[in-house]
Amino acid sequence: MKGIILSGGASTRLRPCTKITSKQLLPVYNRPMIYYPINTLIKAGIKDILIIISPERSGDYLNLLGSGRQFGAKFSYEIQDKPEGLAQAFIIGSNFIGKDNVAMILGDNIFEDNFSKDIKNFKKGAKIFAKEVPDPERFGVVEFGKNMKVISIEEKPTKPKSNYCVTGLYVYDNKVIEMVKNVKPSARGELEITDLNNLYLKAGELRAAMVPGAWIDTGTFDSLLEAQILAKDKLQDKFVI
Repeated sequence: MKGIILSGGASTRLRPCTKITSKQLLPVYNRPMIYYPINTLIKAGIKDILIIISPERSGDYLNLLGSGRQFGAKFSYEIQDKPEGLAQAFIIGSNFIGKDNVAMILGDNIFEDNFSKDIKNFKKGAKIFAKEVPDPERFGVVEFGKNMKVISIEEKPTKPKSNYCVTGLYVYDNKVIEMVKNVKPSARGELEITDLNNLYLKAGELRAAMVPGAWIDTGTFDSLLEAQILAKDKLQDKFVI
């Protein structure tokens, strides 16, 4: 299993802080934000990791992370010249993925849980990780049937069919390289990860797991503050890097 961290984007909601650096390099308590998704992947046993970054901040990432040797991992880098949706990561990273399965985590998502069992037991298809939230309309929303079977996924619906959102961790088999070629740009011009997941759902190959612990998408100043508190109170003893 290989890993991808998607860490591009302009992060306009966190300006002026992100006028001088990438959001994923901002501090979350005592570590740069990107250390948290790196830690999530390495704890899950994934040590061959591609980091997709914007061209403006590429030097900052290289100076901070280097080859990955200090983390007991191997880091590769690709430039995302223009952010065109989360699913674009599998086009940019197709050569890196090669013939392996792949887990992708968003560089601004912070998880409390250890996903090593989910990663180790993954065989084929796709797996998403859902979390109950009070504001599901801000995210991709997953609807469940009996035995937590996925019925539908919608991207930021005005009338959510459930309170469960799709978090920023995804696991795919090697077919993702071909599947993503069938994803068409959405109305906002992006290759939506929801559309990719729906292709797997239509094929009967999408599974979901629950996120029992804390999860924070650090896209706003309020959620960034929440992440600082979570990191200080609960995550310090969960680091392996």
